[in-house]
Amino acid sequence: MNYLESLEYLDELSTFGTKLGLGRIKQLVTYLDNPQTRYKTIHITGTNGKGSTSSMLSSILTTSNIKTGLYISPHLVSYTERIQIDGNPISKEDFADCISAVKTFVDKMVEDGEESPTQFEVITAAAFLYFAINKVEYAVIEVGLGGLLDSTNVVKPEVSVITNVAFEHAHLCGGTLEGIAEHKAGIIKDGVPVVTAAKDIPLDIINQTAEEKNADIFIANNDFSAMFVNFDGQYQELKFSSELLGVNFNYKLKLLGDHQIENSSLAIMTASILGNNDERITRENIIDGLALAKWPARFEVFNFDGQICIVDGAHNPAGMMILRQNLDKYYPNEKRVILLGILKDKDIDTMLIDLLRDDDEIVITTPNSERKASPEYIASKISNHRVETFNNMQEALTLARQWAGKDKVLCITGSLYLTGELRNILVNEA
Repeated sequence: MNYLESLEYLDELSTFGTKLGLGRIKQLVTYLDNPQTRYKTIHITGTNGKGSTSSMLSSILTTSNIKTGLYISPHLVSYTERIQIDGNPISKEDFADCISAVKTFVDKMVEDGEESPTQFEVITAAAFLYFAINKVEYAVIEVGLGGLLDSTNVVKPEVSVITNVAFEHAHLCGGTLEGIAEHKAGIIKDGVPVVTAAKDIPLDIINQTAEEKNADIFIANNDFSAMFVNFDGQYQELKFSSELLGVNFNYKLKLLGDHQIENSSLAIMTASILGNNDERITRENIIDGLALAKWPARFEVFNFDGQICIVDGAHNPAGMMILRQNLDKYYPNEKRVILLGILKDKDIDTMLIDLLRDDDEIVITTPNSERKASPEYIASKISNHRVETFNNMQEALTLARQWAGKDKVLCITGSLYLTGELRNILVNEA
């Protein structure tokens, strides 16, 4: 099948929805001769930060001259973003070939009367296969949902990383914070070290699981930490410290936000553990890798000859609150133009309250989704601001950039559907 046919096939599989469990994926990778065992892995879960932490680790390993796979979800624009080697997305042709290879065994399972694998399980198996075919040395694998019963949990990693644990997907993970923590802790394997930023009750559960699995555990703000030093207009300068490792050094990170400080400390600790057995992973390569790390549409800053454009896929109140905090921290005195598009099933009122300052100018447009809220509906909730609405995203971007000029910061946010497409336009211009 070609790329478009592979997307149609994946769309058909989406009807099966989300079904946790390892039976289907174990059968699938067995048919593929267990490709996930042919390279070393780092397995990462958590409520927030697992994607950016995965990206940082991948960058560190690639900078260490190690051929590195990266598997993440969801994507911004193309499914090919989910499967990368050394920062380069899989080609559409290779994506289609790997999906086609996996489909052969999905069809066999169905013919044998077994349950059909889900869309995520098929993509996961395709990623494992692609990494094996291309002989990566390491693969950084991000959990899709939870951990214990997630289809990525067939790997035996070198390190298990649990960024943090908060209340999400409760209906699929036990209904309580304790249940969610147990699912996250489910990626812990016998004798495999654990790095985590979890706190309170979730940390207690992770600690207990690590003890049961005889796994060493390294805890943020206990065994290691990072702190903010300075912002130079492009990078935040940070300091990593660990009495356990006997180190204390500064580094730069283009990924902005207080949450990325903790995420980067997890990446450093994990890389340091890997470096105990791989001399290529040095402190210099860790520092260089973090400076090169990218995580698209997460407070991502573009500078067009002095015009600052920030793309942030904040799509819920918590995301908007973090976005506002980062704008206030890094650009406290600049006036702002907000280019906004929100889905109608979101808490729009709270998102607007969390994001907007009194003097913000706002351009509203429509994300490319059937769930989009109309620009007029969002505008009706905003008073005492300069507001313009567009159904066309390109026209909205043109006006927002005119309004911003070089004297104001332009921030594009509200939905990943919106930020993904507009970011693509900006990248092509950069």
